[in-house]
Amino acid sequence: MDEKVGDLTVKHGKDDYAISGLLLTNTVKDLKDAIYAKTYVHPSRQKLLGLKIKLSDLTDETPLSALQLRPSMKIMLMGTKEEQIVKVSETPKDLPEVINDFDIEEEEVAIENREEFLAKIERRVKTYKINTLNDCRPGKKLLVLDIDYTLFDHRSTAEQAYELMRPYLHEFLTDAYKNYDIVIWSATGMKWIETKLKLLGVSDHPDYKICFYLDADAMISVHTPKYGVIEVKPLGVIWGKYEQWNEKNTIMFDDIRRNFIMNPNCGLRIKAFRDSRVNRFTDTELLKLSEYLNAITDVDDFTVLDHRNWRDYRKKPTHKSLKRKEPDSDQAGS
Repeated sequence: MDEKVGDLTVKHGKDDYAISGLLLTNTVKDLKDAIYAKTYVHPSRQKLLGLKIKLSDLTDETPLSALQLRPSMKIMLMGTKEEQIVKVSETPKDLPEVINDFDIEEEEVAIENREEFLAKIERRVKTYKINTLNDCRPGKKLLVLDIDYTLFDHRSTAEQAYELMRPYLHEFLTDAYKNYDIVIWSATGMKWIETKLKLLGVSDHPDYKICFYLDADAMISVHTPKYGVIEVKPLGVIWGKYEQWNEKNTIMFDDIRRNFIMNPNCGLRIKAFRDSRVNRFTDTELLKLSEYLNAITDVDDFTVLDHRNWRDYRKKPTHKSLKRKEPDSDQAGS
């Protein structure tokens, strides 16, 4: 029988939380998940202090046996709790906002073929449970969407959720649903995904259906030579569970390019939607992307496309389907 770690105390701010039931064979990720369940500080924002290990050596895959944990040991937790969608104003003013992203360099593209990362994807396929909300439709391509800064401005303050919603969201999803099954994948917890989409009116909209949601637990960590360890969204988790989808018929929209580093040819970096108080009156990104999705609907193999040039693709059709669906000149501008 595996040996238990014993009861631990996690101190976050002025509060103490008891963590129990972990085994020495569990990993740091399991510990972070247990802490998240008690504190609502997401694993991606947790910084654990007081452990008998260098922070540089600490990864999600580190076994708890390597941490020299003792019964009744107290661990200091730094990190901000998940904010509620309509209470953004309560977010600490000193919370840093990570807005920088990096370009995927040519030497790092091979990351998608690294055996150790593919093994992690295989484990997610076997262990991650998907709650199907609506059945997938035969013959439909797949559209995977992020939430924060893609569909919703989660930092600005507002009295009503719709004020933080990206313009034309429901029109975009309604139009996309004609040719694509839709999946939402956010790097947050499932509780907050469900809360946000319910308040935005996405979860029960009459004109389109969402197949399922994926949360941070479906992501994997990868190590890059230049940027260290990062959390990413590997589409292989979906493809391993649904045979009808693969790299030829899947496209992902995300405002952070590193999220699709395991599937660089399937990702389209969307312009981040911030400062909704001003930009919700002028932002037309979803309208333009709707045109692009319609333009590539008849493309049998998405791997021949370069989604980085999606704006030019709409203007300069190179596929026979675009000749039938070329947008009006007054709608084709970027």
